[in-house]
Amino acid sequence: MNRPDRIEPPLGSVDSANEHHDLALLELGKRLQSAQYRFVTVTPLTHQRVNQREANRKARSLRDVFGWSRPFDSSLLAEKDLQALTDRGVIRAEGGLWMSNVRWSSLADLLFVHSSYPTLANDSVFFGPDTYRFAQAVEDFLRTSTHPIRTAVDIGCGSGVGAILIARARPNARVLAFDINPVALKYTAVNASLAGVDNVSAYHSDILAATNESLDLIIANPPYMQDTQQRAYRHGGEHLGSELSVRILRQSIEHLAPGGSLVLYTGAPSVDGVDLFFEQARPLIDRSELAWTYREMDPDVFGEELETETYREADRIAAVVLTVTRTQ
Repeated sequence: MNRPDRIEPPLGSVDSANEHHDLALLELGKRLQSAQYRFVTVTPLTHQRVNQREANRKARSLRDVFGWSRPFDSSLLAEKDLQALTDRGVIRAEGGLWMSNVRWSSLADLLFVHSSYPTLANDSVFFGPDTYRFAQAVEDFLRTSTHPIRTAVDIGCGSGVGAILIARARPNARVLAFDINPVALKYTAVNASLAGVDNVSAYHSDILAATNESLDLIIANPPYMQDTQQRAYRHGGEHLGSELSVRILRQSIEHLAPGGSLVLYTGAPSVDGVDLFFEQARPLIDRSELAWTYREMDPDVFGEELETETYREADRIAAVVLTVTRTQ
């Protein structure tokens, strides 16, 4: 197998500057697991609506603190835990109460740390309904694929969901988690440790720039909105957010080993009935050496965006999965 001659030392292990913070997250995750903590993360709009209810203004449980991102008073945590998490930057004092800087979300029996609500910072690490659909797409592929997976890459790994699912399903595979966001790489490292997988390594990379390898599996769940603030976790570029997904498709095709596949979960905006993403993708995949499938997982997501100036001409945004396999 060719080694990746451009990959720098992995960010999959904690560095000295952030060691206490990351170890604190890992320890907190283990304690939440032991307490049978579970939280299904909803859309930001649903999150806002639920939190605005009068009874939900202040946290009453750990789910409220670490799932719903509600302010809480010191009685919810032991004094020593409160102090330790404050010292390590996991929680902060705010308005006479406390707030968590992270959220914890459940996916089956796994637990993932990611950014707290609301995700306003440019380096926020998002987890939500798209993550659950992406996980379903990855698991569906792994369940039916018979091609050996020696090396796999999760592009834009975020909290590491895709990489960790591959690592659990194919324990002999070498799984690379790529992202341009250092916070995402650190969260991926924590989540991989919490999941008990040791075959995931996180690296800084703009798409596939960090490797020259031929790959057996590439997965991606990129940002796909055209965000006026161009926040990295949300902005997919021009063409109503489809630009980044097309870049990922183009680069991935050239990195696929014979028999290797790309599983790309993204958004597809339609204008006058025309799927803007697929319109750009089809010329790239209609090649004799490639086989592909394309399906909608959800015909209508982020409908509130249609009220904005950016999406004034769009009919809808669909959640889609494009799978491309190199047959020769």
